[in-house]
Amino acid sequence: MGGMPLNDMPWWRWRTNVRSALHMLSDPVFHQECWLPGREGFGDVTDAVYRLVEDTWLDNWSAEKYVGTIFRDSQEAALVDVAVLRVLKILHQVGADAPATAYLDHQAWPEAVQAAREAHVRLAHADGEDPDVPPKSLEVLAIYNRTVPT
Repeated sequence: MGGMPLNDMPWWRWRTNVRSALHMLSDPVFHQECWLPGREGFGDVTDAVYRLVEDTWLDNWSAEKYVGTIFRDSQEAALVDVAVLRVLKILHQVGADAPATAYLDHQAWPEAVQAAREAHVRLAHADGEDPDVPPKSLEVLAIYNRTVPT
């Protein structure tokens, strides 16, 4: 998110959190290298889900509500809605405190990963970033969220 034009979206901090969560949820290599071994600094699957919906309340209403503030257009919002619904369905089935393996072994996980990937790629491209770089740590995310856009 280093190249993201943060100052062009009114609620850029929320966009940053949603993008970070989608990025982590959409990257199977990240799952294997960070979530399964419990690597420090990246949170867990539940943390990513909550980052996706915590401030936005996307677990209660459509991302369409945030077009122009968090999301650039209805296409971004629609992709995010699909990802949120697929990930939340798994969260509700495995439980919030479930280990990474419960998510990653869930029969619907590949579809959730694909939906998160589609949303992540669209948002990353819209922000002028490469969607294929590895996800940033939560520490780096916190630094971005403290930075005031210019």
